[in-house]
Amino acid sequence: MIRPFAFALLAVLLCGTASAADVTYYPVPVGTGPQDVAPATDGRVWFTAQRQGAVGLLDPITGQTQLVPLGVGSSPRALVVDQDGSAWVSDRGLDALVRVNPEDLTVRVHALKGTAAGTDLEGIALDRNGDLWFTGQRGFFGRFKPANGTVEVWPAPGGPGPNGITVTPSGEVWYANQNARHIARVDPTTGHAKVVDVPDANAGPRLIWSDSRGTLWVSEAGSDRLRRYDPLGETWSSWQIPGGNADAHALYVDEQERVWLSDFRTNAIMRFNPFSRLFASFPSNRPDAQVTQLSGRTGEIWGAESAQDRLVMIRY
Repeated sequence: MIRPFAFALLAVLLCGTASAADVTYYPVPVGTGPQDVAPATDGRVWFTAQRQGAVGLLDPITGQTQLVPLGVGSSPRALVVDQDGSAWVSDRGLDALVRVNPEDLTVRVHALKGTAAGTDLEGIALDRNGDLWFTGQRGFFGRFKPANGTVEVWPAPGGPGPNGITVTPSGEVWYANQNARHIARVDPTTGHAKVVDVPDANAGPRLIWSDSRGTLWVSEAGSDRLRRYDPLGETWSSWQIPGGNADAHALYVDEQERVWLSDFRTNAIMRFNPFSRLFASFPSNRPDAQVTQLSGRTGEIWGAESAQDRLVMIRY
């Protein structure tokens, strides 16, 4: 049995007072290359094993993992968990949205067909109706309705590059287009996307996440800043990520409205408090961890260390 490795970490707080947090590392099978992670409703944690074409399920108590193969050619990307505890995966290799049952681990593949096929699936998000919204790197976004199996796909303004996608508490759908250097709001009735350009012409929005008030947080390529967009005031704010020449990837907002992101440059998970406007850094204990995605549940942040075949959990 592979056992987790835990230790107490004194976070390096930048421009503030240090604070303690418990950090635990969970090894997963060698060669899985976990890409995304999502806590399940039963206490377990789902993750995508991209290099093995599978979805994994970790039991944090025992440290044991199970791998569920998704099919020949599978290359799972993003992952969300629905209200029933099922894992939904955007699978670029299968060109499909895949559901994994949490009880018997059976797999159901919903292949994209017709005009929906070949979008190069990337991000995925659940709305309050239980519908799945997704992005395609080739320049598309779409919606899948599990209730009746229908799929709608629309061309993204600006073409290729749609990446992260999020749904606000009020039901608004927003996605980030890294190549076209904008974020966009989707009208779920018409499929029209209203573009909002980022202030920095050199920055490419990678991931996007809504807080409880519908304010949008954005991580960017080619920028050393964490950015926030207020849809009501139509205004941008930004803060420089400490460490110099940041390379921000993963992004998540917790229940206390604090923003978590990963920085490949400093090999750390960062926490930003929007009230004190201070950053805290939680460096990995291994080099080149490459935390590609973050998720969480009350009191816990989970990350996928893609280059180290590990999951990391920060308890705060």
